[in-house]
Amino acid sequence: MSQATVTMMVRSVALRAAGVQLLVIGVFGLATGLTLPHSFFAEWGWLVGPGAWMTAAAITARVLSLPLARTLLGAILAGLPSGALAAVGLHDLGILVAIPLFGAWCGVRRTSASDAARAPA
Repeated sequence: MSQATVTMMVRSVALRAAGVQLLVIGVFGLATGLTLPHSFFAEWGWLVGPGAWMTAAAITARVLSLPLARTLLGAILAGLPSGALAAVGLHDLGILVAIPLFGAWCGVRRTSASDAARAPA
């Protein structure tokens, strides 16, 4: 007989994932913003932005010991609305949407029903 599974949100993981992602993206943004001209981003931002986002997600996975493939999938899914907003000139709003979506994805866990019942509220 198979055991029932429950999907639950682990808020501490979600918040830490969002925080690490925000920190790494911020560091990348400062480093590139201070060293590269605006024209670089006008020409190559479509490639550099998603590359930095995915790299930050890989770093987040490593720092928090999250599964890499699942974390990268979450980064892709969270990045879709962000990319759409960036495409219409709302880059900053895109990041504000993507960070919590990414954190929420990372915080979702599947566990057995008996383990979920023992988890602290």
